[in-house]
Amino acid sequence: MNSENTNATEPQTRRDTLKYGGALAAGVALAGCSELVGQDGDSGSESTDEETYSVTISPVGTVEFDSIPETAVLYDPQVADHLVALGQQDRIVSLGFPDRYYTGFYDELPGIEFDTSELTAFYTDQLTLDKEILYELDADIHHLDPLRWEGTFDDADIKEIEQNVAPFFCNRFSRAHGYQGDQSYEYYTLWELLDKYAQVYQVQSRSQALIQVREEMLEAIQDELPPQEERPSVALVVYNPDEDTFGPYRLNGPGFGKSHTRPLGANDALAEGSKSYASDYGNNYSMEAILEFDPDVMIHNFDWINVRSRTESFFELSDHPVGGEITAVQNGRLYAGGSALQGPIFNLFQVELSAKQIYPDLFGRPPAPGESVPESEQLFDRQEVAAIINGEFDDE
Repeated sequence: MNSENTNATEPQTRRDTLKYGGALAAGVALAGCSELVGQDGDSGSESTDEETYSVTISPVGTVEFDSIPETAVLYDPQVADHLVALGQQDRIVSLGFPDRYYTGFYDELPGIEFDTSELTAFYTDQLTLDKEILYELDADIHHLDPLRWEGTFDDADIKEIEQNVAPFFCNRFSRAHGYQGDQSYEYYTLWELLDKYAQVYQVQSRSQALIQVREEMLEAIQDELPPQEERPSVALVVYNPDEDTFGPYRLNGPGFGKSHTRPLGANDALAEGSKSYASDYGNNYSMEAILEFDPDVMIHNFDWINVRSRTESFFELSDHPVGGEITAVQNGRLYAGGSALQGPIFNLFQVELSAKQIYPDLFGRPPAPGESVPESEQLFDRQEVAAIINGEFDDE
């Protein structure tokens, strides 16, 4: 990043058009972090004679732009989904594991594509995420949460990259409200994060339109839900067939990682238990313990988009001497669930998926992994979403 005091007589490069206006928040008040979702521009930001704009996000601070970033470094898949949702996928130059990125939901949206084959992959045998690769990629913005990468970059590294390459702009720990460090950290909903990215790329009308699609779908779903006492009990788990145990997750826990199950208001079968992934990774329940909870429905977290051997073993619990006694198993209510690493497009599809898994009598049979929902049973309009992504709607 070049200094804001760059001599005006020097030729201006693309890099000069981005200005970093904040620092990693450490007890510093962050302007504009509680603005209403969808507000054009960030709270406290005003256009100047140079047509700059600024966007504020925790934990980074405020980033000032003279133009829209042309290239972006990403690691996390949910951030990629945000950029795809805003029609900015061609700006992405990297992902953590691009060969594993699920694009099946985009195949359901007419005209929407995201080709990951040419993206730089972090953490291969030949490459890891470090300063050198960020210099090499030379992107205009790094959608990496600095506090997520404290073991990779120290404060001096962060400042060096901000000054010499490009700013950071990301908030990763809103996934489960799980930041455990000593820095100031604000959590956002998935849709507040979408609006942050929309401000960066100056496409706020698209974020607003997608928010409306989701709100209309949720309103239609929630209007049909039975009273709380009549709703099923649901266990959200990951099965370990080698140890015959279940990693438990909070069905209605905080963060964007549960934004596809929490709005559906089902009863968490494990709510009274003392264990969860968020409190202690590896703190699992035995098969006998799950039988005591006896959920009506069991959802295997993450695996709808990536069925694995553990998922297959989960589906075969009817053959288990103890697992076969669980009500969900006896009634054939075992499902592969959505991914917690979700942006807005994943979320729309995964809310639909979860609604059908938990309330099939109300919303229709849930699709098996890889299946499409028949058009007559879809809970949101695919064509409308595709038009929003492409900017082909009235407000754009």
